[in-house]
Amino acid sequence: MFNGINDDKLREECGVIGIYKSDTESVAQHVYFGLYSLQHRGQESAGIATNNGTQTHYHKGMGLVPEVFNDETLGKLKGHIGIGHVRYSTTGESYVENAQPLSVRYKGGSISLAHNGNLVNTKAIRSQLEDDGVVFQTTIDSEVIVNLIARYSNDGIEYAIKRTMDQIKGAYALVVMTEDSVFGVRDPLGLRPLCLGSIEGGYVLASESCALETMGATLIRDIEPGEIIRISKEGTFSIYYTKESKKNVCIFEYIYFARPDSVMENISIYESRKNAGRILAKEHPVDADMVIAVPDSSIPAAIGYAEESGIPFGEGLMKNRYVGRTFIQPTQSMRELAVRLKLTPLKQNVNGKRLIMIDDSIVRGTTSKQIVESLKAAGAKEVHVRIVSPPVAYSCYFGIDTPDRTQLLGANKTIEEIRNFIGADSLAYISLEGLVESTGLNNEQFCLACFNGNYPIEVSNI
Repeated sequence: MFNGINDDKLREECGVIGIYKSDTESVAQHVYFGLYSLQHRGQESAGIATNNGTQTHYHKGMGLVPEVFNDETLGKLKGHIGIGHVRYSTTGESYVENAQPLSVRYKGGSISLAHNGNLVNTKAIRSQLEDDGVVFQTTIDSEVIVNLIARYSNDGIEYAIKRTMDQIKGAYALVVMTEDSVFGVRDPLGLRPLCLGSIEGGYVLASESCALETMGATLIRDIEPGEIIRISKEGTFSIYYTKESKKNVCIFEYIYFARPDSVMENISIYESRKNAGRILAKEHPVDADMVIAVPDSSIPAAIGYAEESGIPFGEGLMKNRYVGRTFIQPTQSMRELAVRLKLTPLKQNVNGKRLIMIDDSIVRGTTSKQIVESLKAAGAKEVHVRIVSPPVAYSCYFGIDTPDRTQLLGANKTIEEIRNFIGADSLAYISLEGLVESTGLNNEQFCLACFNGNYPIEVSNI
C-alpha cells in the first residue's frame, strides 16, 4: 500500500545472494553481510538457507537483516553453499510465511529458492498446479517457480530449471540451491539484475555488485538475459534457455533502486546519476543560490547539476536514517509527521535562499508537496524542483510496486498542474533521451514502460 513517507517513490524489488565456497564449513556470515549491503532493496523480511551437502538449514523472519539474525541463528546455518533474500512484497502479503528463501523437499533431495521480480502468468500456472493436487503454503509467485522445478526434477535440476523458465513469463533473477550446487537465473530480457563475482574458494551471485565488495568478492560480470549459470566444485558452467535479440534492463535501477557504489552493465550507478544531473542542468537551467538534494539517491544528480550550472551544492535537508523506509501511518496528519521525522530543513542553510531541489521521481506528489512547504517555512525564498526522471505515467508489472495509473500524478496532470500541486516556483523533468544518455547505453537496452507505456511483455491479462 502506498500511504507513507515513500508516496513519491516507486517501491523496491528484492535482493538475492548465492554463494558456493569449497574451503569453509559455513557461508552464513558471508550471506549475512551480502544481505546487509542489499538492505535498500527490501526491508520487510530477510532469510538465509544453507546446505552442507546433505542437509538444508534455514532461518527467516520479518524485519531488517540485523533484526532477523544474530550470532546464535547464524551459527546454526551450517554449510558451504548458501542463498539469501531481502524482501519488499510486490506479490503476496507481508507475512513471515511469504519470506524467502523457500525450501522444499522432493524425491531427489531438496531445493531452496530466492526470487527477485514478478511473474505475469502466475495465476494460470498456479491454478493448473492446484488442479493437479499441489498445495501452496504461501501467496507469492516464487512458490510457483519452486514447485515447477521440483516437478520436472526427475531428469536433473538443470533440465528442470530450463523447462520451468520455458513456462514462466515476467521479470526474475533467481538463485537456486541444491545439495551440491547453486544456480543463478536471469529472465530473458534482463529486467531484473544479477551479477557474478569470484571469492577465495568459490563464487558469489548477487543482485548488485555492492554486495560482492562487502563479501570480499570481485565482480566478474553480469549474468546475461536468458542465462542459467551453475556453480559447484567443478567451477562455473553456463547454458542459455533462450536468447532474445535485445535487453530490457529496468531504467529505475540507474535512477533510484541500485546503491550508488554498484556497477550494472559495466556502468557506474554513481556516475550515471551525476551525468543525469549535468544533463538536467543543461535542459532546464534556472537562476538560484544553491542546489540541494532530497537524500540519499538524488545526491549524485544534485552534485552533477551543481557542477554543470556553477551554482554551489549544499545541504538543505537532513535525513533521519533511523526512520525506516517502510514506516507507515494510517492518517494524513501522522503521514505528514512521518515526513518531518525523516526529512528536516537545515534552516541556517536555506533561509533567504533561492533553492534548486533535485529529486529522482514524483509518484503521487504528496511528499514532494510537504518538502517544498517545509523548505519555504524554513525561510527559502524560492524552491525550483528538478526531477531526474521523466513523469511516471504507467504502472509497473515486473517487480516494482507502483500505484494504479489513476493515482499517478504524471498520468493525470500536466507539468504545470503538478508544479501548482506541490507548490514549487518551477518544475521540470529530465527528458527521456537525456536520461538514457546519462547511462551511456541506448533506448533499446532499457525497459522504459513506466514513462512511455511500451511494455516489453504482454500485460493485458494481469
